[in-house]
Amino acid sequence: RRRRMELNCAMGGSAAAPPGPGPPAAAAGAGLREGEEYESLPSGATLGTHMVAGAVAGIMEHTVMFPVDSVKTRMQSLQPDPKAQYRSVYEALKRMVQTEGFWRPLRGINVTVLGAGPAHALYFACYEKMKKSLSDIFQPGGNSHLANGIAGSVATLLHDAVMNPAEAVVKQRLQMFNSPYTSVLGCVRTVRRTEGLGAFYRSYTTQLTMNVPFQAVHFITYELLQEHLNPQRRYNPPSHIVAGAVAGAVAAAATTPLDVCKTLLNTQENTALSSLNIRGHLSGMANAFSTVYQLGGLPGFFKGVQARVIYQMPSTAIAWSVYEFFKYFLTKHSLEKKA
Repeated sequence: RRRRMELNCAMGGSAAAPPGPGPPAAAAGAGLREGEEYESLPSGATLGTHMVAGAVAGIMEHTVMFPVDSVKTRMQSLQPDPKAQYRSVYEALKRMVQTEGFWRPLRGINVTVLGAGPAHALYFACYEKMKKSLSDIFQPGGNSHLANGIAGSVATLLHDAVMNPAEAVVKQRLQMFNSPYTSVLGCVRTVRRTEGLGAFYRSYTTQLTMNVPFQAVHFITYELLQEHLNPQRRYNPPSHIVAGAVAGAVAAAATTPLDVCKTLLNTQENTALSSLNIRGHLSGMANAFSTVYQLGGLPGFFKGVQARVIYQMPSTAIAWSVYEFFKYFLTKHSLEKKA
């Protein structure tokens, strides 16, 4: 009974550390003492908790919405095949299943899972560690938005370094209509043989250029919504889901032009490049922007915006809720063992 009372005391409060910029990294310490940050728990559990919760959240985020992501990739094609011109996400999914098989929207999901786990584990571990260290410098005892921004930016460098080759280059080539690739290993070998190792990081700078403003817009919007929906910053899953979904949608729509350019660099769309007599491989953000404008004008930069928003809303909601749940669950388990 005494042990139970000690545990209840340790888990009694409901205040949670406020989240900061970056992918869903909200504190799930709803069960900690009043004013106690999750990072103040025993160090033996902190790093592992962040990594496990982050890995699970990343895998769930990318896999649950993967079919919609496949549609987004196709809808961003600058000169799609007549058989791959879609008016809506639903129509695209329906036609893909009917004409290409039930499992076609899931092609490439295995490489996404392999990349998402370690990428998000590294991200959350780096983000949480830097956020705490920098906050102690910039605003001792408080939550520094500057520290959150720097931590999120640095963590994004690690995340994209792992995800770019797997999730972007290989996955998107497997998702394209009439893709010549039938397997992950086959795609990797062909790209390496014909385009070199550098091809796997051709869109890395573009990815970073997109992710930094995406995270900025995402969390500015998220923080504004949290001030109204959850001003006490308690562990409140409904508020995190709603705020995360809306913030993800706004950020997705705002950064669609960069995503279109990234897709072009990843897929090296042959039909589009041939129509402009571009030989070899397209590289660089400036070249991608110029090519998109020549082929589609200003509307070309917003191809697939519907699919991107539909994909991002539940993705961010899933990531927030899963990360917070596992962080809370693992923290509670750690305290129970200590008690």
